Amino acid sequence: MIACTSRDEVNLVAGMFARREAEHATTVIRTSSTEYVELWREGQLDVDFVVSSELETAHAISRTLGVPAARHTDVFAEGQVQLAEFDVAEGASPTVLHASLRDAPVPRDSKIAAIIRGDETILPGGDDEIAVGDRIVVIGSPEAIKAWSRLLWPEGGAVRDVVIFGAGRVGTAIARVLLGQGLSVRMIEASKEQALRTAESLPKARVFNATGVDPDFLERERIGQSQAAIFAMRDDAKNHYAASIAQVHGIPFTIAIAHEAVSVGAFHRAGIDVSINPRAVTAEEIVRFAHDPRTQQIVMLEENRYEVLDVTTRDSSRYIGMAFRDMPVHGSIIGAIVRNGSAIFPHGDDVLQAGDRVIIFTEAVNAPWVVEAL
Repeated sequence: MIACTSRDEVNLVAGMFARREAEHATTVIRTSSTEYVELWREGQLDVDFVVSSELETAHAISRTLGVPAARHTDVFAEGQVQLAEFDVAEGASPTVLHASLRDAPVPRDSKIAAIIRGDETILPGGDDEIAVGDRIVVIGSPEAIKAWSRLLWPEGGAVRDVVIFGAGRVGTAIARVLLGQGLSVRMIEASKEQALRTAESLPKARVFNATGVDPDFLERERIGQSQAAIFAMRDDAKNHYAASIAQVHGIPFTIAIAHEAVSVGAFHRAGIDVSINPRAVTAEEIVRFAHDPRTQQIVMLEENRYEVLDVTTRDSSRYIGMAFRDMPVHGSIIGAIVRNGSAIFPHGDDVLQAGDRVIIFTEAVNAPWVVEAL
């Protein structure tokens, strides 16, 4: 039972009633408040899972800042395996362009799961090449993904200094996560009362009571010298405008919260580097509960055209004991496996075993078949 209305209290009550009336059902509630997540972790809420849109958004932004060349990132297996979606642009290292993947010096412990070229999706082999204009999906170790980021955006470095526009619930959750990772955080909030509350709750952040679009303020506080800016105001139009002004003042990397799905495309066309829709991020976390219980995680890409699944293989799978080079493709590719708690990035001679957690890229229409086959 999934309770995901816009009111936290309704979701909580519905989840607790469902738990009482259908004791064998898994109950999941969505909340916009991190406080409910803390109560659940402390065992004070009688539901199976609590998913916070604020926290999911904050973690998504945190992962993006760790790999600034990526338009989308996610992690699997407690952070041992990372997924990244990159746009291959001018300026990418020539060593990985127009050379067969077999010969290109691609980072170890990584696999290109897909090359998206216009309307065509290629599940690459050794003879394929990547070119400027491609979008690639890479699965690998966190170190390998960072190496890919350096190859595709050589001028980009580690982000340590961030300015957040908007100190509401989402902006505050983002700031709390980034401060916990040791980043320097400045926040800009138009409401004086909200700015004061945020300054009191986050003493390690510098909080300004300002609109964020005043040129004198931006120059005086040297906002343009920040390595990245995050636009977390409640209005997509304001986020769009503030991001444009920030780019004019020199901020090299911008992330905008798109509260409406249609804004994602608009932000991308406006030159904003990364757009994150909290509803979509939260939906990814919730959707896995409606799948086979062996599915531990689902990531949806390209407007849900593709999925990356974390599925545990059953003893009866016909692929048990089969070498990876002998497995049929069927529109899917295995990027990593987790065996006995450790991540393995398989080669052709490796063999799938029962109980392996498989991180697999597939077209969404094939996902049910893929899970059943494993």
